Amino acid sequence: MLLSIVIPAYNEGKTIHHILNKVKAVSLPNNVQKEIIIVNDFSKDNTEEAIQNYKVQNPDLNIQYFKHEFNQGKGAALHTGIKKATGDYVIIQDADLEYDPEEYNILLKPILNGMADVVYGSRFIGGKPHRILFFWHSIGNKWLTLLSNMFTNLNLTDMETCYKLFKADIIKNISLREKRFGFEPEVTAKISRITNIRIYEVGISYYGRTYEEGKKIGWKDGFRAIYCILKYGLFKAK
Repeated sequence: MLLSIVIPAYNEGKTIHHILNKVKAVSLPNNVQKEIIIVNDFSKDNTEEAIQNYKVQNPDLNIQYFKHEFNQGKGAALHTGIKKATGDYVIIQDADLEYDPEEYNILLKPILNGMADVVYGSRFIGGKPHRILFFWHSIGNKWLTLLSNMFTNLNLTDMETCYKLFKADIIKNISLREKRFGFEPEVTAKISRITNIRIYEVGISYYGRTYEEGKKIGWKDGFRAIYCILKYGLFKAK
């Protein structure tokens, strides 16, 4: 079996080797193999050079590299990565160091045990470490999750989490449109409408970054998330 790890990258030249080292170090259960799909969303720094150098230095690692010819947004990079994925399962991995790839095994467990089709990693449940940072961000995340749950009839605790693991046939058959940070509410709304879908949630750790350290999401993305929750949840746009 193969796990496709989709990594959207934008101006991560200084740090992307760190996350790739962590992904490489992970030993997956049940002899599941790794396919790393990196999508460079027209970075302005040396992201491409850093990725190509890493590929040369790690020929044993299955890395597939793609790039956009102009900046389209995180969601668009995820669309590209999902389309290119060849694995049985697909997981989203940010290029920064906020999420720990060692926890792939936690997310895989409900699927490999035959219990789940989709697994979300929640930063708000469980006893894993969490960096203490932005009060209003945490309130915003919880409010967006609540609003999303109202229209999807799910009881998620962290709709905005990066770590989302899908059976590949499920995510590949969903028509995704949001090119930026609207990906999270859109994909959540659309999977919630799949008949007999089995969605699980597991606790994960979170090593958040400050804006000085490279965090990119801002208040405008929060308003876009609200728009997408209403568009795909309340009005059930396709």
